[in-house]
Amino acid sequence: MRTSLNVPDDLVEEFDRVWREQGLDSRSRAVREAMLEYVESHSRLEAMTGEIVALVGFDYRHHEVIRELHAVQHDYQDVILNTSHTHQGEWCLESLFCRGEAKRVRELTYRLRDFDGVRRVKVMVIRERA
Repeated sequence: MRTSLNVPDDLVEEFDRVWREQGLDSRSRAVREAMLEYVESHSRLEAMTGEIVALVGFDYRHHEVIRELHAVQHDYQDVILNTSHTHQGEWCLESLFCRGEAKRVRELTYRLRDFDGVRRVKVMVIRERA
């Protein structure tokens, strides 16, 4: 299947550099691998049940989404134990240390990913209890 995507030029340049360095045959092959990793990551997150301890890290453009991000964090006070914030040029990096039901941490992760001003959200599960 052929498809088209809107991707910033600088990201395409970096992506092309990486897959070439790895010796892959084509951009298509690299995109397929990236998509598989994305699906696997989603599946792992969806499969979690019970109480978990996790670190949710994300970066964002402060001026675009700060009020909305704070509102989301207030909605999830029941699972967010602690936050850490640092500035990286025009981007901010935030870490949320969470403990609670996997479903709530998963919902928080998806809410954070729903903002255009948020570039990336990563979840690292430290402990899982079924």
